[in-house]
Amino acid sequence: MLDLFPETEKPVDIIPARKLSARAAALYVASSDDFQTRSAEELRLGFAGIDGDFHAGATRRSGGREPWYPRGTEMRNERQLSIVAADELAVVAERMGLAEIKPEWIGANMLIEGVPHLSMLPAGSLLFFKGGVTIKVDAQNGPCRLAGRAVAENAGMADVEAGALLFPKAAKRLRGLVAWVEKPGVIKAGEELSVRVPEQWIYRA
Repeated sequence: MLDLFPETEKPVDIIPARKLSARAAALYVASSDDFQTRSAEELRLGFAGIDGDFHAGATRRSGGREPWYPRGTEMRNERQLSIVAADELAVVAERMGLAEIKPEWIGANMLIEGVPHLSMLPAGSLLFFKGGVTIKVDAQNGPCRLAGRAVAENAGMADVEAGALLFPKAAKRLRGLVAWVEKPGVIKAGEELSVRVPEQWIYRA
């Protein structure tokens, strides 16, 4: 059998898979023409995301996050849902000198409680909701100036432009996650869920 890890090389560090318990503390939905969200008692999810939401769709148009495509290229929509944690938003608010940052201001669809360092959940993590819905994590949600401007305006910052520029720095690796619907259904506010974190390793070529 081929030895993938000769003694002369350092073995790959593998972290076992694990399971966490959590709760969807609050839910939010956006209108079809604005990324900022409003509180909701439930989210109705199809394979295209939240019915009627700003980020709904089986596909989306590429933007600044995908410099390898011409802007506006149609691609799969892996950003159907935005997920955040209250403790991480509190850190970002403190860094910006604000009393708070509300999930709605940055277009969050879900506020999750019970997952330490939520933004660090790896791609491929699965969220199994008690009611039957399954959501799959795609990646961290990189903070942008658009969300920063919304924060600055909603918080009443004197210098909105400065706030828009500060947010991407203050929220780096604390902006939560983007995810897509693997198994549709309805999620209720306060619903319990199980988070299955996959086996992890660091790839070194």
